[in-house]
Amino acid sequence: MTLESLERHWMPFTNNREFKREPRLFERASGMHYWTPTGRKILDGSSGLFTTPAGHCRVEIATAVAKQLQTLDFTPSFMRCHPGAFALADGVAALTPKGLDHVFFCNSGSEAVDTAMKIALAYHLARNEGQRTYFVSRERAYHGVNIGGTALSGMVRNREAFGALMPGVLHLRHTLLPENRLTRGLGTTGAELADDLSRFVNLVGDKRIAAVFVEPIAGSTGVIVPPRGYLERLREICNRYGILLVFDEVITGFGRTGEPFAATSFGVTPDIITMAKALTNGAQPMGAVAVHNSIYRTIVDAAPDGAPEFFHGYTYSAHPAACAAGLATLQIYKSEQLFAKGRELSGYFLDAMFALQDLPAVSDVRGFGMLAGVEIKPGKAAGVRGSELQAKLF
Repeated sequence: MTLESLERHWMPFTNNREFKREPRLFERASGMHYWTPTGRKILDGSSGLFTTPAGHCRVEIATAVAKQLQTLDFTPSFMRCHPGAFALADGVAALTPKGLDHVFFCNSGSEAVDTAMKIALAYHLARNEGQRTYFVSRERAYHGVNIGGTALSGMVRNREAFGALMPGVLHLRHTLLPENRLTRGLGTTGAELADDLSRFVNLVGDKRIAAVFVEPIAGSTGVIVPPRGYLERLREICNRYGILLVFDEVITGFGRTGEPFAATSFGVTPDIITMAKALTNGAQPMGAVAVHNSIYRTIVDAAPDGAPEFFHGYTYSAHPAACAAGLATLQIYKSEQLFAKGRELSGYFLDAMFALQDLPAVSDVRGFGMLAGVEIKPGKAAGVRGSELQAKLF
């Protein structure tokens, strides 16, 4: 491809100028590998973007999508729908923690987060507590790129390029603590940081916070595993003050921790779970929000008869092809027992990751289940060494 042919595409989260000088292109994929146009075979060490745990180009998924597109390529989900949407909602609800049995479909993890924010606001308004307009997230958090998710996110680089963001968002301190350096699994220090939520309640009022958004394991910021007791303490404080607890499981969902969701792995049940990525094994864009029955019933029962209960949705919500991909993906997870295999492989995987801890360039290793991060000592400037490593790994 020529430089001119590359110029039209404005790539996301990319140094476009550098990329177009030295393009890194994939032409095909299979299993756990990509191939470049020149035939080089490259290991996919992160399952795409944590999207493809069952491997690339699964025939079962491609066949299901092709069949669906030849049968029903599109129907709106507003006021009408198709059987696949209900079947997939049943499949997802069978995997979520008890009580989270209603599923709202969207097109990405970013959309799932903004959908969850609106669900939280609608829920409190239906309970005559419309004054609950504050949201709480964490430093170093990543909750997508839409305006709500960007406001929730605590990664400075993702926020500083934009002037005004949504107001009314408070950030708990992060739990990346030096005391937990090189800890395999849950650290022993930091559960008390959850008490920041109580401080925020005292700051804004005990009936002003709508929801707390937490990644059970913070992924994009470097795989920060929660300290032992931290999520439990957040759950207790949320219960005390009527605050909804939202787990962003866009990365951890569908087996990454050895269970369908990290909520199950950690034994803490949130009120809402956001998900995407591995829902369709990355074969189709799709996100979803699972909510507790009490939230669904509160919003639905408060609406007038004959009117939509929740004025929200997307043109491609529950797209037939995406639902077909999701159903085929869940069948693969079940038939190949991939969640159980994740539990079995975790020890081997973490052994390999923590074996890197003595390399001169490595400052920390963190991991849980089939998710690990290797922190590299900084170079001349922040981010430079990571960028150089990424280029060399291609």
